[in-house]
Amino acid sequence: MSPIDRIKTYADALTALRRDLHAHPELGFEEVRTSGIVADLLEGYGIEVHRGIGGTGVVGVLKGRSGGGRRIGLRADMDALPIEEETNLPYRSTYPGKMHACGHDGHTTMLVGAARYLAETRDFDGTAVFVFQPAEEGRGGARAMLADGLFEKFPCDEIYGLHNQPSGPHGAIGLRPGPIMAAADFFDIRVQGRGIHAAQPHKGIDPIVIITGLAQAMQSIVSRNADPLKSIVVSITRLNAGSAYNVVPESADMAGTIRTFDRELRALASRRIRELAAGFAAAYGAEITVEIQDVFSVLENAPAQTQAAAEIAAELFGEAQVNTSAPPRMGSEDFADMALKVPAAYAWLGSNPGPGLHNASYDFDDTIIPIGSAYLARLVERRATA
Repeated sequence: MSPIDRIKTYADALTALRRDLHAHPELGFEEVRTSGIVADLLEGYGIEVHRGIGGTGVVGVLKGRSGGGRRIGLRADMDALPIEEETNLPYRSTYPGKMHACGHDGHTTMLVGAARYLAETRDFDGTAVFVFQPAEEGRGGARAMLADGLFEKFPCDEIYGLHNQPSGPHGAIGLRPGPIMAAADFFDIRVQGRGIHAAQPHKGIDPIVIITGLAQAMQSIVSRNADPLKSIVVSITRLNAGSAYNVVPESADMAGTIRTFDRELRALASRRIRELAAGFAAAYGAEITVEIQDVFSVLENAPAQTQAAAEIAAELFGEAQVNTSAPPRMGSEDFADMALKVPAAYAWLGSNPGPGLHNASYDFDDTIIPIGSAYLARLVERRATA
C-alpha cells in the first residue's frame, strides 16, 4: 500500500486533530496545549519524545529497521497569529484575538500523520527526527530551538519543511534550489518633537511633519539606492501619533519591514534608514531613534536536497504535479535558520483556492493532509537509506 493510501485510512482522525488545533490557537512560545497534544500522540505511536526544546518545541526521534542509515529531519511550525477570526466554521477559534490564519495547524497535523505512518511501517533505515517548532511568526522559534542545541542533541544530515499554498494548484509541490524566501528585518522609529497647541505650531517641533517626510524619503531606498535588477521591499506598516484635534503631539512612531534576498542590499537599506533619520533629526531639531531587528534570514534550498525532494514528489504524485522552478517569494520563514545549519529543502503544497494566508477568513484545506503527510514520510523512506 502506498503512503498516501495508508494515510487516507486515518485521514478522518487527522482532520479531527487539525480542527481541534484550529479551535484552540496559541501564539508563539505559548503553544503549551498544542505541544502537549503532539507529544502525547508521538509517545502513543512509540516514538521517543523530547519536550520543551526552545521553549515549547517538541522533538520526536524514530529509528528505522537498523541502526545505520542517515538522519532525516522533518519540521512543522505550531504557532497561530494575533488575528480575530471572521469565519463561521463550527471549529472556528475559541480564543478571542487568536487564529490559525497561516495553516500551522495543518502543518502540525501533516507531520503527525507522517510520524504515525513511519512508526507503523518502519520501512526505512536510519533515523527520522520530527521537529515541531514554536513561534515561527516573527518570534524567533527556530533560533530558540537552535540555541537550545537542536542539532547537537538531535543531529540531522538534512532537513525538510513544507508550507500550504492556498493559490494552488491542488496537491502540487512547488520548490526551487537556492534562495526561495526573503530575509526580513523589522524596524521601529520614534520621532521625539515638542508638543504645543495646534494654533501655535511655530512654538513646537511637529513630529508628524517629520515622520511623514521621513516615510516618504525612505521609499527612495528602493527607487534610488538599490540596484533595480535586485529585489527589495521597504514597507511602512504602522504609524501612530497624537490623540486630540488641537494638540501637536510630543512624539510619533512608525514601524515596518525590509525584505530582500541580497545580504549587501539588506545592509544598505538599514544604513540608509539610519542616515535619513539622522538627516531629518538635524534638519528639524528633533530626536529620532531607530531600532532594526534581524528577524528572518534568507531561506536557501540546497540543490541536492531540492532535487531529491522533487524526485520523491514526482514518484508519489506524478511529474505534472511538481514545479521545480517555483518563483521565490518576498515573504519570510524562519526555517531559514535551520537551513543555515543543515542542508535543507523547503516546498509549498498547493490547496484549493480560498482566502489567502494571514487573512481573517482563511482556513486550511483538509484535503491536502494525506498528500503532505505522504510526501514527508516518503522523504524519510528514500533519504534515510540513501
